[in-house]
Amino acid sequence: MTILALTGGVGGAKLCLGLARVLAPEEVVFVVNTGDDFEHLGFHISPDVDTLTYTLADAANPVAGWGRQGETWHFMEALEELGGETWFRLGDKDLALHVRRRELLAAGQSLTAATAQIAQGLGVRHRILPMSNDPVRTLVHTADGPLAFQHYFVRDRCAPEVTGFDFHGAASASVNPAIPFDQVTGIVICPSNPFVSVDPVLAVPGMREGVRRSGAPVVAVSPIVGGAAIKGPTAKMMQELGVPATTVEVAKHYAQRADGGAPIVTGFVIDAVDADAEGEVQALGLSTTVAQTVMRSLDDRVDLARVVLDFLGASAAAPGLKA
Repeated sequence: MTILALTGGVGGAKLCLGLARVLAPEEVVFVVNTGDDFEHLGFHISPDVDTLTYTLADAANPVAGWGRQGETWHFMEALEELGGETWFRLGDKDLALHVRRRELLAAGQSLTAATAQIAQGLGVRHRILPMSNDPVRTLVHTADGPLAFQHYFVRDRCAPEVTGFDFHGAASASVNPAIPFDQVTGIVICPSNPFVSVDPVLAVPGMREGVRRSGAPVVAVSPIVGGAAIKGPTAKMMQELGVPATTVEVAKHYAQRADGGAPIVTGFVIDAVDADAEGEVQALGLSTTVAQTVMRSLDDRVDLARVVLDFLGASAAAPGLKA
């Protein structure tokens, strides 16, 4: 059994941790969004990759969900005294990771190889794969003009009104060749923002094709519960795009993104709060299961991981799908 989990940052990383606690390192591969990546202060910053790495290493800040626990900020304080940019906060421990990544990339290593070395150094045994080794950058279109994702998300705190998205570089990027599509028995789309965490992953040429070629069932977990996003600006973005912030609309987003072929998502996990929407989601052609998807504790993460794996197992046994 090999499970492929497509994920973004904090929200998706919670489920990834649950999967890592249930599955052995050889049984799951995490494919991470790099559309959030950018160059800053001379470093290649990879926020979603780092969030997952710290989470699996049990080193993540338990309050923020990103960055390292027990962090100090002497570097940022000194940089501010010198008039440097401090809107994107790099803690002293976190800075060490960025210095190491810069060294590895400068030595000619791929982002995948650099990620593997850093994860190994932090004691992570599960595989973390950037979606591509090529640069893909999410651009957020707003009523005030286009913004690089981190400028929108961190610097401007998601305040500008969103009108759309572009993924610069995606068309010429190559899917990460380390992704074992031919060995995959189930695919999970974690409860990450569908527009800026999952869509960039699926926009890389070869990703959708690889998912379809695997023949594996694909289960997405809704990031919207009771009309609100558990983490991040998903609900706000949906409202500004003229889309109701509901779990049904997220299911529609996945079910309708066919790019000339059948939708890749076959199943959808709905929170118990939204159980009455199950029929509407099923009407889209998706199988469903209802669970507690709000993950406040480690037990919640593990329990949801087990539900998702059971759902995948049931889906795989359906006619026409890989068992």
